Amino acid sequence: MSVAIAKSDRPSALAEFWYYFSRNKGAVVGLAIFLFVLLLAIFAPLVAPHDPILPYGGASQRLPPAWAEGGNGSFPLGTDANGRDLMSRLIYGTRFSLFIGLVVASLSALAGILIGLVAGYVGGKADTIIMRLMDIILAIPSLLLALVLVSILGPGLTNAMIAISIVNQPHFVRLTRASVLSERDKEYVIASRVSGAGNVRLMFKTILPNCLGPLIVQATLAFSSAILDAAALGFLNMGAQPPTPEWGTMLADAREFIQSNPWLVTFPGLCILITVLAINLMGDGLRDALDPKLKRS
Repeated sequence: MSVAIAKSDRPSALAEFWYYFSRNKGAVVGLAIFLFVLLLAIFAPLVAPHDPILPYGGASQRLPPAWAEGGNGSFPLGTDANGRDLMSRLIYGTRFSLFIGLVVASLSALAGILIGLVAGYVGGKADTIIMRLMDIILAIPSLLLALVLVSILGPGLTNAMIAISIVNQPHFVRLTRASVLSERDKEYVIASRVSGAGNVRLMFKTILPNCLGPLIVQATLAFSSAILDAAALGFLNMGAQPPTPEWGTMLADAREFIQSNPWLVTFPGLCILITVLAINLMGDGLRDALDPKLKRS
């Protein structure tokens, strides 16, 4: 009876996770901002006041925000150099940025975890070759390497995501390898090996689940890094191409108007800053909730 009561008093894994996550107030704020951005991306056609691609032309070009002198209430944040509604483009830009972050984080995580798992478990020459290749990739500045890869593959959003995935992959490889090395000789792994478990089962069902905590945190960092890198490539006209409403491309279109019409670069820059900051704050909260060393009794 007492055992049953003790078990019922234990909080669930989700409740325990939320307890430690919510103790980090910055992480809660970041989660709220991220959910708001996510809702904007999902309901962009309902929220955006205008078509993000359609130019209005004529006197509607480079209108200031509605609260500034010369502003128009139909365009709350003004219009760009082609007469397109800036607010609508920013709202639709959330779709591209979150899509880029999700795809890049998923691709780099899947490939990096698989390679790191093999390197850490197999060891020997395979480990040495893999890690030296990762060291070479990490020795090259990430944006420069992404530019080279996009130059080879050709400008475009898809090629930019592939390039950024390759650039982010070594971080997952190194982290996975380090986690596997710390786990593969523990008693529970030895017991599974003695009981007849094969190498594939040991790698994916015995060792990998115990390495996921830091990898989830790294995935959030890769998510925010992907948004920044995609914006940088878009700014250099190597990522998403006009008239795509992507934040980096919007900055590239407006760079010649930085002094005359500063709102054209201010609002896309703020969107990038706030979104990336929110994801990084969430990453800090995930670290606090998933790392047992940081949990206080």
